[in-house]
Amino acid sequence: MVPIAVIAILSYLIGSIPTSIIVAKVRRGIDIRQYGSRNAGSTNVFRVLGWKAGAVVVAMDMAKGLVATMLISRLMYGPFPFENVTPFDDFTVVQIIAGCAAVLGHIWTLFAGFKGGKGMATAGGMLIGVAPVEVAVAFGVFSIVFLISHYVSLGSLSAAVTIPLTMFFRENFFMVDIEGYNTLIFFSIGLSLLIIYTHLSNIKRLLKGTENRITKFPLFSK
Repeated sequence: MVPIAVIAILSYLIGSIPTSIIVAKVRRGIDIRQYGSRNAGSTNVFRVLGWKAGAVVVAMDMAKGLVATMLISRLMYGPFPFENVTPFDDFTVVQIIAGCAAVLGHIWTLFAGFKGGKGMATAGGMLIGVAPVEVAVAFGVFSIVFLISHYVSLGSLSAAVTIPLTMFFRENFFMVDIEGYNTLIFFSIGLSLLIIYTHLSNIKRLLKGTENRITKFPLFSK
């Protein structure tokens, strides 16, 4: 049996892969941390290198969350190492632990001085495995907010808040029986708060009206 600590470490390492730095180096031969907002995230890649490179980074960042929850978590088998007091089965708990480790790795990456991206795409990738409906709704909200405002950060913040709200309304107003809701809702709130925390600098710029917009995108081109 692979210890759950090893699964967490492997997931953290997968999450730590600095995709934006790699794509920027391969595509343009530059260190993305020296351009734009100097953040090693997909939004800065969109801004500096264009939407195609940015889309590649988003896809790769989401893949890190998916790999952790859908592949690395499967390395564990046999009895659970501690008492599972959640309403989830053991495998789902391992998926959540692996996914969270990947998100932490993306935000505080081992391979770039513990300074990575904001974590939204990797969080979305991990949530696809445990809350696909909520991710779909959040993606729709992100798209609408982004298309209207041209602010990726505002779209990301809106999507982060949408996930626990969608879960709450589905369970309590639409009477959808969500497995492990009483645990999952608090987990999703915690993840959303983490995303908000990583976007504090963006929030300050949004309030001051100094946040950068992304206008070089096919839908915005004449």
